[in-house]
Parts: sequence; structure tokens; C-alpha cells
Amino acid sequence: MDLEKQIVSLCPKVEVEFKDGRFHLTGEIQPINEEKCESDYKKSQKWQIGDNQYYYCNKCNGRDHDKYGKILPELKHPLHPKHTLLLVYFRQFKRVKRCYCCENFLKAFFYYCPACEFCMNVGCVNKKTHLHIDCPKKHEHRLVLFPRQTSLTCNVCALEDNSRSPIYMCPPCDFVVHKNCLNLPRVIRISRHRHRISFKHSFVFGDWSCGVCRKMVNSDYGGYSCNTEDCSYVAHSRCATRKNVWDGKELEGVPEDTDSVEDEREPYVEIGDGIIRHFRHEDHLLKLEEDTDRVYNENKRCQACIMPIYDGKFYSCTQCGFILHEICANLSRTTHHALHPHPLKLVAQYNDRFNLYDICSACVQPCTGFMYKCNERRCHFRLHIQCATISEPFIHESHTDPLFLTSEPGERRLCQICKKKIKETFNCIECDFSLCFRCAILPHKVKYKHDEHLLTLSYGEEISANATYWCEVCESKIHQEERFYKCDECCVTIHKECLLGKHLYIKPGSYVCHKGDKIDVLLNNRMSRPSCVRCTSRCEDKLVFRYSRSLSFCSLRCFTPSVLNFR
Repeated sequence: MDLEKQIVSLCPKVEVEFKDGRFHLTGEIQPINEEKCESDYKKSQKWQIGDNQYYYCNKCNGRDHDKYGKILPELKHPLHPKHTLLLVYFRQFKRVKRCYCCENFLKAFFYYCPACEFCMNVGCVNKKTHLHIDCPKKHEHRLVLFPRQTSLTCNVCALEDNSRSPIYMCPPCDFVVHKNCLNLPRVIRISRHRHRISFKHSFVFGDWSCGVCRKMVNSDYGGYSCNTEDCSYVAHSRCATRKNVWDGKELEGVPEDTDSVEDEREPYVEIGDGIIRHFRHEDHLLKLEEDTDRVYNENKRCQACIMPIYDGKFYSCTQCGFILHEICANLSRTTHHALHPHPLKLVAQYNDRFNLYDICSACVQPCTGFMYKCNERRCHFRLHIQCATISEPFIHESHTDPLFLTSEPGERRLCQICKKKIKETFNCIECDFSLCFRCAILPHKVKYKHDEHLLTLSYGEEISANATYWCEVCESKIHQEERFYKCDECCVTIHKECLLGKHLYIKPGSYVCHKGDKIDVLLNNRMSRPSCVRCTSRCEDKLVFRYSRSLSFCSLRCFTPSVLNFR
């Protein structure tokens, strides 16, 4: 094919803006130059769509580029025959709406119907439109295209949102289906359930609740249900096939013994009474410690979760400083989590070096302890122990009702504790309460070296409006709307950052390397606090990042590779 025929000039007639949930025409696009434009298309904005390369010249709006092909500024399309579609330019490009044909987000240039809010990407215009479709897996009769946008409930997904996809129907059977729902799989495995689930055209009449979004399932429409006998799990069609729930694999005709097999071996071998050999510390034996009256040492930390040993039993190495909480020693070698469709494998670092970019996918915090990682190719999903061991329904002290992982892919919700918009949150199905993973895993009870009691995390709900509290560590005022730790018996109150530090899951004594240079993670417990080489302020956190040339950073945020380029 001639290369010049593959280059297509975009000539939009009007510009649009997105406001109040819909697009609005803002006026016609006029060329900047009145003289003949000599601009090279190679220097213009370009998009590769299929075999064609589209480009846009903002100087002449395509008027003077006759050498290459031009896309139609307006057209009629079989999916929307009622009105003419205009080629428009969305200059303030954002992901605000999806294409009616492919369900992908609209690009900066797309075809638009101002009367119906019909939108279609440029690359979908030349796709073949089938007026009739045979799909025996979804319906026994031939289906015909119904191009008009109206409120019709899809028999497969039970949704009335007909602005997202073309509709096909069988009038004699009163059967309606979105085009994109025709391709939904028959048998799948999802992250929210341990067994395979299969598509059903309807369910036995009853009160069904979706295992993903927790909303009611209409038994008259399609959905997924568990294949295992005596298991009542069901899910909406669209919920079960979300990209953060389903791995995209159709399992119809695939034997179940080919599914990913979990490593069911025990995490340790019991050698004797209270003596074990853990698979992540096989060189030495671990002994169960039962002395609950020991003196608290905040530097004595579990190697799996990196949290100090507050109380309860733990295993300690007979030859080195390796320690595991009893509950951490019993963590399974593999696990499944609701956030990810693939199985996760427990891994550990065998020395004190850690990867600066080894970040938990749920709470987005670095961790030097054990992590569950996905082994699928090109999948970088990972969870540290705290996030991997909480599941739904999640009961948290900050809310009275159970919380569930109901967020859609890419959706950001406001965490009611830290007041930040986060992608993955635990949500209440009774109200608008949301809780992010970082706030969810913050320990409810902790130990302070100068208090014999456990301190409890407070959310300010029991604080008197007239009361004033001061931090025991930094001696500054505690704002009542913020979280802090308190001991009611001793009247001790401490900021959570002052007690736990900014980097709760980074172990003191570990280090990170950059271009051969070693940056040590040290306890910041000297009388004289060093100054940060980046922000120039005093390092007040519990940890300090010490560069080999005696330069310090107060946090990972201040430690960046660009700072080390001063040499």
C-alpha cells in the first residue's frame, strides 16, 4: 500500500468542551494562517490507528494538505442513522467518556452527535457494521441491529445503559443484548471466589446479592453463578468480567485440573516441641518464645511484617536475630486476594538490601519484609503482609458496618480517614464511607517504650470539643480531627507519625543501592538530629537515610536519584 495513502489529515469542524456530564459545542475551528500552509505533517500531532496514521495541523486545520487523504468532517453511520455526526476536537483531552462502538475512552478527535450525545472514535468509523448476528451461545435466534438509543434492559448484563454499546434484539422473544455482551465468556475464574463460575441466562427466583458489587441481582436476567454444588455465589455479568476481577481467560472446555495449583505445603517443618524450620529461613532453627513479661524493645521486629513484637508468642532464631510472629510464621506459601485475579506467592528478601521500587500495590508503601507477588509474566502486582491478610467483609474500628472492595477499575474514592482520593478502597454498601488500605492496616493497638500499657488508635470521636491534647514526643498540639494514639490510664497522647514513623514497613538496618552507592536505613535516635541534604530541614522521623558520604535524607521522598548527581 502507498505510504501517502495511509496518512490521513484530520479536519474537525468544531471544538467541544466537557461540562456538567456532557459535551458542548464551543464554536467552529478557524485556520490560524490565511496564507497557504507549508507545515510538514511529521511535525504535527499524530496518532496511529490501524493501518492509517492520522495527523492534525493546527495552522490550517487540514485545508492545505491535499497531498494526503482527508477524513470526512461529517458523516452518517449505520449505528446512528438518524442524525449527522460531526468530527470534533476535544482540546482539553481527558478520559471522561467512552466510544459507543468499542467502549474505549474517546480520543482527542471523535465523531459526535450534539442532539443525542452519541460519540464514536475515528478508528471505529470504518469497522464493518453487522445488521444481523448469529450468537447461539447467547440466544437461539438471529439477532438484528437496533440502532436507536433508548432505554432497554440488556438480558445478559441487566443494565439499561444503552449509550455504551450498539444493541441487538430478537423481537419475537423480547430478547435485548449489548453488542459487547455477546462476547462475554461462558466459564471463568475470578479473584472474588475460589471456584469457577459459569454464565446463566437467569436464576431461580430469590434474594441474590452480587459477590463483587454487593448489590441485588435480578433473577430474570443473566449473570454468573458458582459451578460447585451447594455454593450459592452469584455475580453480575459486568462485575464478574471487570479487569481487576477476571484474568481474561475463557475456561469453557478447559479441564479444571489445569487451573493454577496452590502450594499446599506447610510453611515450616516441626522439628521438636516449639522448634521449627521455616521455608524462608532454612539455614537455622526457630524457637517459640512464650515469655510475655519481657521488656518491650521497639527495635525487635518481625522479619515478615516488620512490626515490633508487642505481645503474644513469636519465633526467634537460635543463631541470629531472625524473628517471626507466630501468626506470620503460619502464612501460607501461596494465596489469592480479592484485588488480583492471579495466585500470589510468598517471597522474602534474603539480605538487608531492598528495592526502592518494591511497592505494595494496595497501600502504595515500600516494604522490606515478606511480600506476596504475582508470578504471571509482565504482572508486577504485589502485596505486603498487612494488605495481603485483610479481606472482605472487613470490620474496622472507624465504622460500624462491614466494608467491601466494590470499587470499579480506575475509580477513585475519597478515604474518609486520610481525606485522599484512592483507587482501591473498602466501601460501605449502606452509606458513602470509604477506607483506603493504608488507613485500614494501621495498627489499632501499639506499644510505647515509656508506657506499660498498650496505646489505642483514636479517630477523635471520643474527644471533648473543649479538651486540648499534646504529643508526648514532639510536644506539639494534637488536632482532634486527626488520628493519634492514646493511653487513657496514663493520659498519654502521641501523633501516629511520632510513634510509628513515616516509613512503618522499612526495617532499620536495611539499605538500598543506587549506581553502586549504598544508602543505609538507620534509626534516628541520636541526641543531635542531622539535616536533610534535599529539603535542608532537620530529620525528625524515626528513620534516617544515610548516604555513604555522610549525607542524610529525612525520607524516601527526599531521597531521589537526582540528588546523588551532584558528584
